[in-house]
Amino acid sequence: MPAWTYGGVVDCVHDLSVHLAKLGVSVRVLTTDANGNGRLAGVGRRGEFEIARGVRVRYCRRIAGNSMAPGLLMRLPAMIAWADLVHLHAVYSFPTMPTLAFARALGKPVMWTPHGALQRWNDMRRPRLKRAWESACRAILPSRFIMHATSVQERRESIGSFPAATAITVSHGIEPPPRRMERTRTQELRFGFIGRLDPKKGVENLIDACSLLTRNDDLAFHLQIAGAGKPEYERSLRNRIASAGLCDRVTMLGEVRDAAKENFFSTIDVLVAPSHTENFAVVIAEALVRAVPVIAGKNTPWSRVEEIGCGVWVPNDSSSLADAMRRFARLEIGEMGRKGALWMEREFSWEMSACKILDAYKDLLGCGHTMRVTSRETA
Repeated sequence: MPAWTYGGVVDCVHDLSVHLAKLGVSVRVLTTDANGNGRLAGVGRRGEFEIARGVRVRYCRRIAGNSMAPGLLMRLPAMIAWADLVHLHAVYSFPTMPTLAFARALGKPVMWTPHGALQRWNDMRRPRLKRAWESACRAILPSRFIMHATSVQERRESIGSFPAATAITVSHGIEPPPRRMERTRTQELRFGFIGRLDPKKGVENLIDACSLLTRNDDLAFHLQIAGAGKPEYERSLRNRIASAGLCDRVTMLGEVRDAAKENFFSTIDVLVAPSHTENFAVVIAEALVRAVPVIAGKNTPWSRVEEIGCGVWVPNDSSSLADAMRRFARLEIGEMGRKGALWMEREFSWEMSACKILDAYKDLLGCGHTMRVTSRETA
């Protein structure tokens, strides 16, 4: 934080750290100053920042990639020596193996949260290199080690890479909005997508679904796409929209944060999340807590939206998405939204998630004292 380029994982690491500190854990985060192709301003050489009571962050200067930072490697042994437990985030990152190796050498337990990196999908990049990386990681795992998945689906799909690992499932939490905005139903149905723009998010399928809806002109709708990605990928999406003749039906907003993000949620009726793979999909929880029902692809771990009555869970091909979008013209969107918001408040608080993570820390340590945790995050 605030390296928003990298999506919801940044918010989740921040919120978990803050809520662990509220439970008495002393947290130090070691990360880089990377923010996509750029760097975070004003954080490079000023030591540790206290971003919340009990949470300090050290940003090390990135020299290449997202995570190649010599300063991070130099500080890693001392920080691991200070900590009672290491919480490692991400997988295919330059400091991952040094973190595991130092933790093993110093006898420190590790909780590892892959944030969906170990899940597979057909068009994933460099599968052979990733398998080799995982094999090297398995060889240097500390004796006290636990894998943290954020959904049953992620745990099931990821454990194959580390079959000997103990794994726990603890979902991310969700912060309720400052206030719940009332939305007025318009004549056209307003759909929204928000997230990092990346091929795995399935945005192409959503654009194609919109094209199917216009062929018979059977639904008055508009789609807003909020988010940013690599410039060449953003251009490909804009070209796809233009080629399908959807410029008057689909709007790309770019990245939205803070007030602009709240405005986005207040001006849509339904969120669509058509990802090819997701470990949690925090944007679905963000929509539901704001009383916005969802269309969740079956590659997201949100089958319960149908049980709760706050959304639909469908295949993410364009035809299935188009059919789901048509269905919402006949559904009671307001009631669905209220059900979703109550569900989030009941089962997805950060306080509950942090307590479960803290219990897992204690199991790893075999004790109950006030803990010091090094969180090694790839920004």
